[in-house]
Amino acid sequence: MNTIVRLAALTIKNFKNVTNGRVIMPGALGKSFIRDNSEVLGIYGQNGSGKTAVVDVMYFLQQIFLGEKLDEEIADYISADAETAEIEVDYNIFIKRVIYEVTYKVSLRKEDRSVVIIRESLSCAKNECDKRTNKTVFMEFDRNDTSQVFKPAIRVQELIEENKENKTDIIVAKKMAEKSNCSYIFGESSREIFCKEYLNGFKDYAFIISTLYKYAVKDLFVIRSSHSGVITAQIVLPMAFRLDESDGGSKGDLPIFMKDPITLPLREKQLLYGIVGQINLVINKIIPGLQISIKEHGKQALDSGEDGWKVELMSKRDGQSEIPIRMESEGIVKIISILSALIQAYNEPSVCLVIDELDAGIFEFMLGELLDIFNTDGKGQLLFTSHNLRALEMLDKENIMFSTVNPDNRYIRMKNLRESNNFRKQYIKTLTLGGQDELIYDETNSLKIARAFRKAGRSIGES
Repeated sequence: MNTIVRLAALTIKNFKNVTNGRVIMPGALGKSFIRDNSEVLGIYGQNGSGKTAVVDVMYFLQQIFLGEKLDEEIADYISADAETAEIEVDYNIFIKRVIYEVTYKVSLRKEDRSVVIIRESLSCAKNECDKRTNKTVFMEFDRNDTSQVFKPAIRVQELIEENKENKTDIIVAKKMAEKSNCSYIFGESSREIFCKEYLNGFKDYAFIISTLYKYAVKDLFVIRSSHSGVITAQIVLPMAFRLDESDGGSKGDLPIFMKDPITLPLREKQLLYGIVGQINLVINKIIPGLQISIKEHGKQALDSGEDGWKVELMSKRDGQSEIPIRMESEGIVKIISILSALIQAYNEPSVCLVIDELDAGIFEFMLGELLDIFNTDGKGQLLFTSHNLRALEMLDKENIMFSTVNPDNRYIRMKNLRESNNFRKQYIKTLTLGGQDELIYDETNSLKIARAFRKAGRSIGES
């Protein structure tokens, strides 16, 4: 069965500097179900206005769907003046002629120096044969409710009817989730119960939980700003990848040290060759004449005693000698690091690629070309943040959202735009003159900035 998962919307409350904000993908904005055509959404705005919060939330959601232990750093992301944060994400799941409209909601609370999930729920509406059911909650977990494992009771009863051992297992799974500080719905112990093949009313719900887990494993890529940071520092080239193979394939980040050759076990060496082979099919079309190669320096024993292969990532241009990849520009290395994931998002409708600071180091014209190609001919979803305004010349207004000065309404689309308007010029005009429902730029004063520079300079001389 060919199952497709598509992000529709994301709502954030009390996360970093976002008191309340909702990001809506272009298809959901038009209240249409986009199954296998590209959806591109860029988020623009002033520094510190909540763009990166969207990427970070998607990263933490991926951890939750994978059933992993909550990262302690989430505690630093909950707003300083709030004890709890809430994330709500909407997905459309397509299978054959059925569309499931799914909403997952999770509430997080600070406890000491960590964070715990205090409440989470999954709700669903089913579209089939032009008929839609009402969206209802089919599983709700409340950490403080000791009277029942989860609600509603009818879902619990369906699990027990199918297998009486489930009665004990769902209680044990709850204790395991609390001990491991992970999601109850998506935790490993819970998935063993919820994701079985059921014949009764729980069948659809088992499918949804299993599908979201597999989506997080295989189809969701989140590339945070730290990804670009280690590239800028020339420390590591983190290669985001997905390779489809006969055994199911692989997905993840393969870190390649840039300063010196790296010793890899056989499996990772084979993986690197697969990634480079995939990248080389595209890279010389983006950067004419460029190819990536792997230079082998022979065998070297790993710490485990197993055989390893010492390799170095190289770049080669037509008519020139190979050079270490670290000698290339930051923009080229950035493109290489995300290209495998971008290839997958271009070709696979269920892949969602989320990138913070997509424009970092990338030539403006090339950025525009990549976005235009993806938006015109791609199949998957691309959600990115950027400061470079080239995208405003290449994408439609539905493809761009702006972060605002108002933390209670952090993300908006610009209104009163005609098709003939130059979106870029209109945005710059709005920065100075306003005209939108929310202020999208906290205005600065060039004279005051210059005066502050002079004052700071005098204070250095006096000291």
